Amino acid sequence: MIGVISDTHGLLRPEAIEHLQGCDLIIHAGDVNHQEILDQLSKIAPVKVVRGNVDYGEFGASLPHSEVVEYQGHSIYVIHDIGDLQIDPKAAGFRMVIYGHSHIPKIEHRNGVIFFNPGSAGHRRFTLPITAGKIRIIDGDLVPEITPLV
Repeated sequence: MIGVISDTHGLLRPEAIEHLQGCDLIIHAGDVNHQEILDQLSKIAPVKVVRGNVDYGEFGASLPHSEVVEYQGHSIYVIHDIGDLQIDPKAAGFRMVIYGHSHIPKIEHRNGVIFFNPGSAGHRRFTLPITAGKIRIIDGDLVPEITPLV
């Protein structure tokens, strides 16, 4: 199982840590803000992360703009801002695109590709929910889910 989190903005809530327990892998879709967040997450499971628009300085420069994750025979493309997607994920062989940035949790199926935004697990923005996600393999397919944290 993959834990998916985004837009922590320097805040790793205890509910997020609890949500991610038991995951084989954690994907952080950007706007991390501090290395300490990644250090805490890596105590739970290996972490793949991309740079968000507020990941500045040396820390931000150390993070990739996008990431390809291979998991149990599935290719997943990770990017912070879906508006920056410059590939055709289906043509490139991706089954899923994970992104963040908007703080709006969303699961969409488009042209055979799952677009998954786990929402924001950090500070509340406007009236948007505080959420994170998981991806399970069911009958050989990627099945995303969104979980309210607070």
